[in-house]
Amino acid sequence: GNPETTTGGNALKFYASQRLDIRKMTSLKSGQDVTGFRTKVKVVKNKLAPPFREAEFDIIFGEGISREGDVLDLAAEHGILEKSGAWYSYKGDRIGQGRDNARVFLKENRDIMKQMEDEIRAKLGMKTVEAQEEE
Repeated sequence: GNPETTTGGNALKFYASQRLDIRKMTSLKSGQDVTGFRTKVKVVKNKLAPPFREAEFDIIFGEGISREGDVLDLAAEHGILEKSGAWYSYKGDRIGQGRDNARVFLKENRDIMKQMEDEIRAKLGMKTVEAQEEE
């Protein structure tokens, strides 16, 4: 079985509505400095929604979960971004070599990130940010 135990007796296992297994995958570095971590989260128990889902995302120190990293991952996953080798390209333009450089590019170019986000939302059948704000 699982070698990791939850301290505090058996009550926590039964009464908790949600339990998450959070693991650090890799360190995100800027030169020699560690700026954050790539994190993997597994839903171990969920009484409120379907359990056993998994997610991967970046946690940047002093910022929290990286929105740019999420947009990058979703855009690559749904074919909005092309990834050849280490290079990321959007509509024929190279935006960065390596995931970190592409993430920094999106952070500096909010308009391009917003376009990408709208394309992802359209592809997934979700409303754009403007449509949500109008409601």
